[in-house]
Amino acid sequence: MLVRYGKTKDGAAVKRAEIYTKQEHPIRRQDIDPDAVSIILRLKAAGHTAYIVGGAIRDLLVGKVPKDFDIATDAHPRQIKRLFRNSRIIGRRFRLVHVYFGSKVIEVSTFRSLHAVGELNQYGTIHEDVLRRDFSLNALYYCPVEEMIIDYVGGVKDIHSKVVRPIIPLKQIFVEDPVRMVRAVKYSAMLGFSLPFFTRRMIQKQAPLLAECSHSRLTEELFKILGSGSAAITLKDLYSHKLLRYFLPQLDLRLRENKNDFSDRFFRTMEGYDRSNPELEERDRGLVALLKDYLEDLNREQRDVPLLFKDLYVAAKAFLSPLSPPNRDVDQAVMMIFRETRPKKPRRRRRKKAKALTSELPETPSEPVPV
Repeated sequence: MLVRYGKTKDGAAVKRAEIYTKQEHPIRRQDIDPDAVSIILRLKAAGHTAYIVGGAIRDLLVGKVPKDFDIATDAHPRQIKRLFRNSRIIGRRFRLVHVYFGSKVIEVSTFRSLHAVGELNQYGTIHEDVLRRDFSLNALYYCPVEEMIIDYVGGVKDIHSKVVRPIIPLKQIFVEDPVRMVRAVKYSAMLGFSLPFFTRRMIQKQAPLLAECSHSRLTEELFKILGSGSAAITLKDLYSHKLLRYFLPQLDLRLRENKNDFSDRFFRTMEGYDRSNPELEERDRGLVALLKDYLEDLNREQRDVPLLFKDLYVAAKAFLSPLSPPNRDVDQAVMMIFRETRPKKPRRRRRKKAKALTSELPETPSEPVPV
């Protein structure tokens, strides 16, 4: 293992990062999306540094197949845009570049500064960027050219120890961004990792902060959970950490009431959905699994008067509140459930038409007409 050193203000050498060579980790260049590799090669050719970063490296180290590959670089968004005609700058709070390959999108971000405030786009060095990331398992940088992992915060060791460790101080991390509480529980559930004791305590203490979060960000996080293949265990852990009451309050209420064993039925449905290898893009399927038991219970409670589609749709929107999934996805999900739950009408038998009898009558010779 190599070590990268830096200097303090006094000029003394200080250890900055541990570098794992390709003999010391299982990731190979062929594991990386070739389009992501091509972006890095072009950035490097233009004189920039660039790395695969975050969840893709984490997933490859634990033996999972990444669903996307993000890139971090020292190039500014305008510089990236000039290099890639198939790209677009997005975001206001912090600008990113999306590079398009057909329907696939690869996100390229500039190293962030530790001193960025509010809406300002302040860029920094890789040493600052790593300290802006939430957990050590998401703060690894991989160079597909040299096939090395650069680890500034002990993330490789934490992955081997199966622990979700925050990088930002506990007093600051969840106040700064409450959605990180959901992400911490998600990583713990999805990977089978543990959360340190004081991290768990802080989550339970600061859970109400989640109610103040952007509904669109929470909705995005829900779809990531539904597409992870670990939705059942993640939602169960969010419930046990008392986060679900601020994330999906109606689901939390149903689980607490547990009418007609709702909890067992709901988690059985979610486990079955997880086994179906869900994809992040199939949002309506995820919503079907989430809503199915609740809407079926509502329909059953009506007994003689089954609910109409519009009634189920309104109930589904209320159940998902305060989250705001696209109306189209909710519409498709409710329609699938509606078709399964509405009573089947008996099909009318068609009466067969009587066959023509002319063919059965004997032919009679025509008589001559008298003159």
